[in-house]
Amino acid sequence: MKTEIYDYMLRRGLSRRSVLKGAAASGLAVAAGGVSTGIGLRPAWAADNAALRQEILKIPGVGMGSPTDADWQKVGELCLGPTRDVVAEGEFAGVELTFMGLNNQNLHNFLFRGFLKPWEAYTGAKINWIDLAQADYNPRLQQSIATGTVDFDILQMGAPFEGDTAGRGLLDEMPDWVKDVIDMDDYVDYLKAPVGTWDGKTYRVSIDGDCHTYAYRKDYYENEEFAAAWKEAGGEGDWVPPTTWAQVNAHSKFLAGKTDPLTGLPAHGFLDPLKYTWGGFGFYFLEDRATAYAKHPDDPAWLFDPDTMKPRVNNPAFVQAIQDVMDLLAVDGAYPTDQVNADPNVTAFQQFLAGTGAGLTWWGDVGSNARTSDTSVVGDVIGFSTIPGSEKVWNSQTGEWDMTANEAPNNAYIGWGVYVTKLVQGDEKKRKAAWSAAAHLGGRDLSLWCSAYPSGFQPYRNSHFQFEEWEVAGYDRAFVEDYLGSNADSYNHPNAAIEPRIPGIFQYYSIAEDELVKGLAGQYGSAQETADAIAAAWEKITDQIGRDSQIALYKASLGM
Repeated sequence: MKTEIYDYMLRRGLSRRSVLKGAAASGLAVAAGGVSTGIGLRPAWAADNAALRQEILKIPGVGMGSPTDADWQKVGELCLGPTRDVVAEGEFAGVELTFMGLNNQNLHNFLFRGFLKPWEAYTGAKINWIDLAQADYNPRLQQSIATGTVDFDILQMGAPFEGDTAGRGLLDEMPDWVKDVIDMDDYVDYLKAPVGTWDGKTYRVSIDGDCHTYAYRKDYYENEEFAAAWKEAGGEGDWVPPTTWAQVNAHSKFLAGKTDPLTGLPAHGFLDPLKYTWGGFGFYFLEDRATAYAKHPDDPAWLFDPDTMKPRVNNPAFVQAIQDVMDLLAVDGAYPTDQVNADPNVTAFQQFLAGTGAGLTWWGDVGSNARTSDTSVVGDVIGFSTIPGSEKVWNSQTGEWDMTANEAPNNAYIGWGVYVTKLVQGDEKKRKAAWSAAAHLGGRDLSLWCSAYPSGFQPYRNSHFQFEEWEVAGYDRAFVEDYLGSNADSYNHPNAAIEPRIPGIFQYYSIAEDELVKGLAGQYGSAQETADAIAAAWEKITDQIGRDSQIALYKASLGM
């Protein structure tokens, strides 16, 4: 656990005993402290499944190439035990289900197919697939909701959409037997209820945990020529990985025109996805730059005013974040050529993992991809931390900057889950089949494999933070402590920025992306005008949905 997080928790009135007890109870003391005793923290269930978990973690093993469809099927077959406990062989013969999800980077649905193939063979059910690119996901889902044409029985979806789906009665409530199969108590705390619930009913099988972390190239910061040049140029502080966004920009400007120490190609600093338009998901990357400026430790709200729903996206904090990007755009060589055409997938998988750039923010799975994907060349030189902080934070209560250091990890999207729609209601055989498929994908052991290998998902269960199990797959201890520690510190940070589960949240994000791209292209006169355009669009959305109901739901999502 980071010292400042530990100190903060003590300042909030928690005793040292309660802090450490809480960390141990959540199963995160090992990861957070960077020390593993192996005694007393390992859940009892792990001993029962240890052999199985070791077996699947060796498929195919770190350094053995990217997993294949045969590997996914083998993992799915080995993890079929919980299904066999509650479903008779052939019980779902004749049932056909439609599953809608993503096909990003040949992950998500591609893995689900492999995992579920042995499930289909055992149960007799057949699954038809609707595959969507990330940018197409939100429009497809919103169109189905708006037109009443939901045509899928099982849905891969994030918690932010629960207001649009569960809130409109489109989902089927999870049967109690599913809760037992998937062991919901093993989820990290921030994914537990009310996440996955609506009006007290549970709808979601979690398959992912979400937070953005900062991934950086250690070889950039261990480079003696860079360190000497930084000092000669009068750079502030030592040449070490940045901890604030001001340092990120300073390093990016310094690196422009230099040579990458690994590839020999042009060096670059931070990789912003300047083609933000990504179905609403691209807005998270501006949030990464904004949260440290905008999320005040004494205020749970940061996107909207909780009493009026007036957007805060055009306050000085967000304007600072937009200005930071504009400042780098003005520096030749700060970004790779044609960066304006790079969406987040490009920055992570085609640039950073392929050896371009000193750092980026991304969901936690960039770590497993760095070591186990054929596309990665940075596995030996990658380091991790929480996303950068700031040296000031906007205080919306006083309307002034507080000139104090601030961190606010962006726990963006609250993780993917698998949901069952109300289409299965009235057919108990089909309903059980749908929930059985969801439970198989959200199983405890299968989820460990997804955390350790390229899947599109990141660790989200307390049981995923057992360093010893990752070493079985071939990871080294130092990497695992660094990687898992950045996830744990983000999940547990007392000032983490958690987005609201309110109806239309991706309408807000999508239109923000459109206006942001216009601003970066020079269609507005300044960062402030760009932010004002976003705020004006958000006000219209709030009025369309209903301001009073949005206020109530926004407050509820913040625990107010």
